[in-house]
Amino acid sequence: MLLLGTAPAGLAQAPATAIVKTKVKPVSQPGVKTKVARPAETPMTAPSDAVIDAKANALTTNMQQNLGLSPQQTEKVRVINRRAVEQVESGRMRYKGDPRKLAGIVESAGSSRLSAIKDVLTPTQFNKYQRKREEKMGVPNVQGVQGNSAPGLGGGAGGDQ
Repeated sequence: MLLLGTAPAGLAQAPATAIVKTKVKPVSQPGVKTKVARPAETPMTAPSDAVIDAKANALTTNMQQNLGLSPQQTEKVRVINRRAVEQVESGRMRYKGDPRKLAGIVESAGSSRLSAIKDVLTPTQFNKYQRKREEKMGVPNVQGVQGNSAPGLGGGAGGDQ
């Protein structure tokens, strides 16, 4: 049993290499095969629990102060925030080189967080939360969008101009 616990640690210390096979066929020579060893990509490490907890707690404290959350709401919101922060941080590490996939992860985590928070907050608290969120993120509210068109795109309700 002890051997199983130490094996991953021993593997993590040894530098990993990957063998890459290439075929080189110059015009004047028959095909030549070569093998090149190069370091493998470093394995994905999970974000630390301390970082996740710190970010989730900061979000929760801010919401508690601004929305007047009850102790029960605070704990439910803390769980929701931690889950969302963990999803985003894991996505950042996993899709570091792929902004589109990362944006999808962030969007998904944000949507599920918003839905879960809506279930915990009172309607008054949720409306206040939405207003603050829109101010901070620059997201226009629905009423503002309905009456105003974007500059240069024309305006009005449904007719050709």
